[in-house]
Amino acid sequence: MAIIIGADAAGLRLKDLVKDFLQKEGFQVRDVTAEGQDFVDVTLAVAGQVNEEEGNLGIVIDAYGAGPFMVATKIKGMVAAQVSDERSAYMTRGHNNSRIITMGAEIVGDELAKNIAKGFVNGKYDGGRHQIRVDMLNKMC
Repeated sequence: MAIIIGADAAGLRLKDLVKDFLQKEGFQVRDVTAEGQDFVDVTLAVAGQVNEEEGNLGIVIDAYGAGPFMVATKIKGMVAAQVSDERSAYMTRGHNNSRIITMGAEIVGDELAKNIAKGFVNGKYDGGRHQIRVDMLNKMC
């Protein structure tokens, strides 16, 4: 499992902080950020690598998190969530089998961003009754 992370110019500082935190926690992190990319390009790059292996997860950071969320939800089979709190990050893994989260650097602070990332990557999909909704989401694109 790898955590694929990326950011546009507005999310660079927070992305670096989250990346360092996850690496210190022992996670394999791949940074797909490239200079000059906007949130659309970054999100597509993250999603592409998330889809390379079933266990991969993605985090995209821009100013508000909304743009990357909209991009990710257009990708067939991708379940994504825009999050700004730890509980939602954890629960979107457990109930929705989300593979990408998006965050806004102008919305969440440093410690909260680390806690969101930790909740997301440590969350496990519960399956069971939730699979019906996940199947419905996957059929939408």
